[in-house]
Amino acid sequence: MAEKSINKKRYTIATLGSHCSLQVLKGAKDEGFRTLLVCEKSRLGLYKRFNFIDDMIVVDKFSEILEHFCQKRLEQTNSIIIPIGTLVAYMSTEQIESIASPFFGNKWILRWESDRMLKQKLMEESKLKTPKSVKSKNEIEKLCIVKLHGAAGGRGYFLVWNKKTFEEGAEKLIERNVINSEDELYIQEYVTGVPAYLQYFYSPLTNEIELMGVDRRYESDIDGLGRIPSKQQLGLDLEPSYNVVGNIPLVLRESLLAEVYAMGEKFVAAAKRLIPPGMTGPFCLEGVYDREGKFTTFEFSARIVAGTNLYVEGSPYSDLIFAEPMSMGRRIARELKIANKKGRINEVIT
Repeated sequence: MAEKSINKKRYTIATLGSHCSLQVLKGAKDEGFRTLLVCEKSRLGLYKRFNFIDDMIVVDKFSEILEHFCQKRLEQTNSIIIPIGTLVAYMSTEQIESIASPFFGNKWILRWESDRMLKQKLMEESKLKTPKSVKSKNEIEKLCIVKLHGAAGGRGYFLVWNKKTFEEGAEKLIERNVINSEDELYIQEYVTGVPAYLQYFYSPLTNEIELMGVDRRYESDIDGLGRIPSKQQLGLDLEPSYNVVGNIPLVLRESLLAEVYAMGEKFVAAAKRLIPPGMTGPFCLEGVYDREGKFTTFEFSARIVAGTNLYVEGSPYSDLIFAEPMSMGRRIARELKIANKKGRINEVIT
């Protein structure tokens, strides 16, 4: 933890130029913060368009945030880093934890997001209904989904129903240099239903859970296959992909909301026990609703998710809480602003 930085009162909000950086920095600017973007040269043309970005550190690749010149600049600007999916996807947990600048939220919980075994443990400790994990390809007896560790955005996922289909899918990923061996894959029973991504914010300042929005993902090309008649699908030699290309707004039946809040509260309580100081700020429970309206959680994200990009002016759920437009990015900045004003900044950063 950067003690010298956190004792100052004028902060800059910083993040990587990807994923949901635009709403993070727009929200920070709306709350009166200076903003800083760590931006790859290849993306500079995009981010120079937006005047709410005050400063940039231009790098060849995001991993340069670990280098001295970048760390020094973050320290000089008294920056607080907002972790996003790109950080988890492109850096190891050891690299993330070595960054000296303070993070909003609990950076130690990102290790639990990146490791499938730890992820499953936290969901089970939260008493969430989860799909069964399959320990070995030899134990595959029904339709399963195979996933990579970390925040892959659906990249590399594939369906299997026996040992042979697993080995075929793994071999394709090895040939494409996505993985080095099958040991890097995680097998989980496939759950059918309506996908839903539940976006929460937990404030340690108020000890309250806020539901900020709900979305579902549009994945290429598994969703596109549904537009092809079954007769033609059978003639295709196509391995579907689950790569996320966008998000779609979703409003749940009001009768489901009590359980949505209960699941969020159980997750926060378990995180406090297992990974102090717990689940501070934004997180997402990701799963499917079955025909009975019961939710099965197959993933969680322990930071802001890209589905919140739908709600830069707020969602139907944030509108029930706030009397003004409130994106998740702005909600993060609001929490930092209140914590700083009350002298409680150490409660919302690590």
